[in-house]
Amino acid sequence: MKKSDVPTPRFTNRLADETSPYLLQHAHNPVDWYPWGEEAFARAREENKPILLSVGYATCHWCHVMERESFEDESIAQRLREGFVAIKVDREELPDVDQVYMSALQALTGQGGWPMNMFLTPQLAPFHGGSYFPPEPRHGLPAFGQLLAAVQAAWTERRDELERSADELLAHVRRGSVPQRRVPADGLHERAIRSLAQRFDAACGGFGDAPKFPQAPLLQYLLALATPPEPVLQGMPEAPAEELAAGMSAGAAARVMLVATLRHMAAGGIYDHVGGGFSRYSTDRRWHVPHFEKMLYDNAQLVRVYVGAWRLTGDPRLRFVAEDTLAYLEREMHPGDAPGALCCAQDADAEGVEGGFHAWTTADFRSALGPDADAAAALYGVRTEGNWEHGLNVLERRTPEVVRAQLGLSLAAWRRWEQSVRERLLAVRSRRTWPITDDKVLADWNAMALRAFAEAGRLLERPELVDSARRIAEFLLGTMHRDGRLSHAWRAGRLRDEGYLGDYAQLGLGLVELHAATGEPEWLRRAADLAENMIARFHVPGEGFFDGEPGALPVRARDAFDGAVPSGTAAACELLLRLGGIYEREDWAELGRQSINAAGVILEAAPAAAPGLLHAHLLDEAGAHVALPGDSAEGPERTGALAGARAQFAPLVTFVTGVPGDFPLLAGRQSGKAYLCQHGRCQLPVATLDALRGQIAILHAAL
Repeated sequence: MKKSDVPTPRFTNRLADETSPYLLQHAHNPVDWYPWGEEAFARAREENKPILLSVGYATCHWCHVMERESFEDESIAQRLREGFVAIKVDREELPDVDQVYMSALQALTGQGGWPMNMFLTPQLAPFHGGSYFPPEPRHGLPAFGQLLAAVQAAWTERRDELERSADELLAHVRRGSVPQRRVPADGLHERAIRSLAQRFDAACGGFGDAPKFPQAPLLQYLLALATPPEPVLQGMPEAPAEELAAGMSAGAAARVMLVATLRHMAAGGIYDHVGGGFSRYSTDRRWHVPHFEKMLYDNAQLVRVYVGAWRLTGDPRLRFVAEDTLAYLEREMHPGDAPGALCCAQDADAEGVEGGFHAWTTADFRSALGPDADAAAALYGVRTEGNWEHGLNVLERRTPEVVRAQLGLSLAAWRRWEQSVRERLLAVRSRRTWPITDDKVLADWNAMALRAFAEAGRLLERPELVDSARRIAEFLLGTMHRDGRLSHAWRAGRLRDEGYLGDYAQLGLGLVELHAATGEPEWLRRAADLAENMIARFHVPGEGFFDGEPGALPVRARDAFDGAVPSGTAAACELLLRLGGIYEREDWAELGRQSINAAGVILEAAPAAAPGLLHAHLLDEAGAHVALPGDSAEGPERTGALAGARAQFAPLVTFVTGVPGDFPLLAGRQSGKAYLCQHGRCQLPVATLDALRGQIAILHAAL
C-alpha cells in the first residue's frame, strides 16, 4: 500500500501526543480522551462532571475487545463527551494509579481485572466500576452504554449519595493500605510451607486450580528455602500434599513443590516450545493452553528460578529452559532505539485472534516438518482434530523419552533432531503476522532482567550473558537515571517523570548481582546511592515504605501483597538487608527488618500473598555475606584455590569482591581468603573453595 493510500483517521484525540503504545492504540477513538493529569482533573472540577477512568495495557486481550466494541462507537463517545471526563491510563506506566483504583474495585466487587473502568468524583474518589463491559447485556453484565446512562442519571439525581459512598470507599482503601504490625513468631517458614502445601497441586504442579499463574515470587521463595547442602538428583521422590504438610521438613517440601511445578510448566503449553519463553498464565490446570501474551517480568524471574533449580537438581531440561528463555529475550525483546534495554511484553493476539501466532493447524505443522512430522506430532501432542479449539494445536512436550525410544536415537542424536525440528517450526512461524510488541522500557522490569542475565551468566559460567546484564545496567543508569532520580518508563527517546519504589529497589538488587558476577565495585556503589535515594523518597518514619511519591492520588499507593512481581516493599527490604551487611549499615538492615515485621499479620495469615516478604524474612534470618578480598578489584577467586567462588549457588548469600578499602565488609581482611559473615559476625577465614562450600552448606543445612 502506498503512503497516499493509507486512510486518514476520522478522529484524533489528546492521546496522540503520548508515548505509551496502549494510549496510542486509543489515539483515534472518537472518545475525547485525556491522559492522567491536572488538565483532566481541572475540567472535571470546573464542569462538575464524574470521571471515567479506564485502565489497561497494550497487550491486554479484553482491552482490545472493549476498544473495538465500545470506544470506537460514536454513540458511546458522544455520551462520554456529554456526561463525563474520560481519562485513559496505561497501568504499566502508572502502576500507582492502577494499584489505588484496583484496590477500590476489589473492595466494591470482590474481584479485579483489565480493562478496569472506574467512575470517580471530580476529587478523584471512586464510587462505582468494573472490568470489561460488553456492548450489549451479556452474562449478567449491563451494556456499557446502559451503564453510562445509569451513572450519569445517578450523578444528576443522587450526587450527595454517590459522594458519601466514594468517601467511604476511599476510607476503606486507606485503612487497607496500613500494615498490621506483628513480629512473626519462631517457625514462620515451617508454618508457611504447611499452608502452601495445602494449596499445592501434586498432580500438575502449581498452586490452586485454573487459571494457573507461575507465581514467580513464590517459586523464588521455595528455591531459597529448598537449597540443600548437596544437590538433589533428578530422580528425587515426589509426595502428595498431605505428606508435605505432615511428614517432611520445610526445605524438603519446598524442593518437591518447586521442582514438580517447574517440570510441569516446562512440559505444558505455557512454555513456548518453538521460540522459548513463558506466557503469562495457563487457562487450565495442566499448564496446557496459555493466555499467549508474554511479559518481561515473568520471563526474567523464571530464568532465575530455572537456573537455580538446575543447580539444585542437576536436571538438564531445567537449564535448557532457562537458556532458551534468555535466548528468546535477546532475539525478540530489544527495542530498536534502546541498546541493551528490553521491551515490556508481546501481545496474545495476532490479526485479532488470540493465539493466532503460536497455535498450529495439523496441516501447517506437517508441511513444516515433512517426514519428521509423525514423530514431532507425538513429541508435541499434535492431533489431527487439534488439541485446542477450532482444530488448532497448542504444542506441549510431555513424553520425550517415549518418542526418543521409538526413534531409537542416542541422547546426542536426539538433541540434534529436536533442535532441527524446533528450528524449522520457528522459521515457518516467523513468516506469520507477528503479535504487537509493547516496546516501552520499564525500569523495574528491566532491572529484573538485568539480575537474571547476571545471575545466569555467573551460575552457568557464560560471560556473554553477564555482558548483556551490563548493557541493561548502562542503559538504566545512563538514560533513565538523571540528577539522582530514576524514571519508571522510557519510550521513543522520552522519559516520564515518575519513579517508584520498585524501580529503585529492583535496580539496586540487579546491581548487587552484577557485582557478584563481575567483581566490579562500581555496581555496588551505584546500588548504595539508589538505596539512599529510595529511603528519602519512599520511606516515612513510623509508617514504612510507600510505592510512589506524594501526588494527585487521594491515597498514597502502597501494596504489601505480591502480584506477578514482588511488592516494592519486599524488594526494598531485600536490598537493604543485602547492602546493610556490605556497608555495615545496621540502620539499613534494621529498616528492612522493621518493614518485614510491619507485615507480620499478612505473613502469618496469608503467606502465599507475600512470598517476597517471606523471602526477605528468610534472608534476614539465615542469610550471609561472603567477603572475597584481593590485591586487585578482581579478588582472589579468578585464580588459585578460591577460583570459582563467586559461581557458587547460594540464594541467601551475597558475594562481595574487591580490595580491602572498597567496602566496609572487606576492611581489614586478608587477601586471598574468604570470609563468611552473618549478622556482623564472621567465621574463621578459609583459603580453599572446598572449605568455603562447607561453610555455605552448614549455613543452608540449618534451615
